[in-house]
Amino acid sequence: MNDFLFWTCVLGPVLLAEGLLARYEVLVYGAGLRAPLTELPAGMPYARGAAADAPPGAYLVYLDGIGKRRVRDTRDGGQLVKAVIAGAPELRVLGQVQPYSPLADPLADRPVWAWLRRRIGLLLFLHNVMQIFVAADHRYRPLYNRAVGSQIATQLRLAGYRPDSGVPVVLLSYSGGAQVATGAVEALHSRLRCPVTVITLGGFHNGANDLTYAERVHQLTSAHDRIERVGTWIFPQRRRLFRRSGWNRARRAGKVTVHRLDPATHLGPRGYLSPDGHLPDGRSCLDRTADTVIALIRARYGAPAATDDPAL
Repeated sequence: MNDFLFWTCVLGPVLLAEGLLARYEVLVYGAGLRAPLTELPAGMPYARGAAADAPPGAYLVYLDGIGKRRVRDTRDGGQLVKAVIAGAPELRVLGQVQPYSPLADPLADRPVWAWLRRRIGLLLFLHNVMQIFVAADHRYRPLYNRAVGSQIATQLRLAGYRPDSGVPVVLLSYSGGAQVATGAVEALHSRLRCPVTVITLGGFHNGANDLTYAERVHQLTSAHDRIERVGTWIFPQRRRLFRRSGWNRARRAGKVTVHRLDPATHLGPRGYLSPDGHLPDGRSCLDRTADTVIALIRARYGAPAATDDPAL
């Protein structure tokens, strides 16, 4: 009981403050008080994979889940990005976008958060969770979408993307990154005039974002993914009853295709990103996820498929 009271007294005020401050960045962006950051750490390229002077098969932007807190890949140690690059060298892949920061300011690099990370690491995840709900809030959603969509467009330009080139852009999102990916489609269409495909992996999003300008939306999911299922419960726009939501309009237009990755879970040893959990065919869960993503991109844009995965 004493431990319970201690954590209630410590975390309660912190959570309240975080809830109040979660809107800070998007409001600062909207007021034009700060410009989003564009510089990357020394020695870090704006994209990996295909060479900058070679025509890429597509540009892939990876939007990580709530574990994303710095420019370099986190959460799974960047293993999904590495696996996709290894299996599809024709892609130019960006993993540095900060989906939970409209100002593109890495959370772990801020002095206060660096101090907190050493003491109360859970707060880093709670911060990003709060940002998902800010991005989903109808009062802030248009501004948040414009901010992160602009961030993605800027990073793509710095990585060599030329507007009106017709080169496809694929937004690959994991968990809460799906809220940002679905919200960035319109901004990318406006700024780069590019064909956009969205791939959600265990996507946690509210279903309200307009997907009119998405060519295709691939929903990678599993019957054992409880976290994605929670999202469909708490966000009514994901339910078929709300026919006018962006998600349901896209489904009626035939843009959304569901791909089952059973028996994968959202997290853990059998999670989508786990290199340890293995399938009957000998592949790890991570390898199956990477193979599926690569096959979907190649099937859409003409390159030969590298897998005969039955999930497709």
